Amino acid sequence: DAVMTFRLVVKEVAMRHGAYATFMPKPFATQNGSAMHLQLSLFRGERNAFFGAADPEQLSDDARHYMAGLLRHAGELSLVTNQWVNSYKRLVPGFEAPTYATWSHHSNADLVRVPERKPGLDEATRIEFRAPDPATNPYLAFAAVLAAGLAGIEGKYPLPIAAPGAHRLSDAERAARGIEALPSSLGEAIDRFEGSALMRETLGDHVVDSLVANKRIEWTAYQQQVTPYELSRYLPSW
Repeated sequence: DAVMTFRLVVKEVAMRHGAYATFMPKPFATQNGSAMHLQLSLFRGERNAFFGAADPEQLSDDARHYMAGLLRHAGELSLVTNQWVNSYKRLVPGFEAPTYATWSHHSNADLVRVPERKPGLDEATRIEFRAPDPATNPYLAFAAVLAAGLAGIEGKYPLPIAAPGAHRLSDAERAARGIEALPSSLGEAIDRFEGSALMRETLGDHVVDSLVANKRIEWTAYQQQVTPYELSRYLPSW
């Protein structure tokens, strides 16, 4: 509710000042896109379940399993965290946006980042999920992200080693390390979401089937377009 209220208020205030506020993920081709990074923690009562005092990085087993859940299921939930054709113009190399299911402490190009915190602030231990954009439906996205993380905890998924700079590796190097690419188009995201048992369990068949049908209409309409890029690149060659 807070996200939806924020969007409305921003648009209304901008309008009063003669400006237009957009939550389009990638309005400018040469600039970084607009993201909606999620800062995530889990609490058991007053205790941050992500804090692990005995761990060198002070991350608990729950935190590591949760991160592993996000990495494993990120491709399946991309349709709800990145739901527009334009969303995938943001998720490209070179613009501080994730393109592979990797994590690190400092890289802005990884899917999951572990932010630094001040010593002694155990309750501030958190992870940052960097895929979502501000066009997302927060009700679906938050449910899907939580389900992926909890699946990691329940299944005790092992967390892969950190892999900053995965976009600079060769395909063979990424394959050898088991690094999975995120969907690169709305069409690919639709297919991976539709076949996800986790998303069907989390959102229900009705929501999944309705969203898939709606998004296939959008994807088909986009595929039928001839863009200025295509005209400028290919038409003069004739």
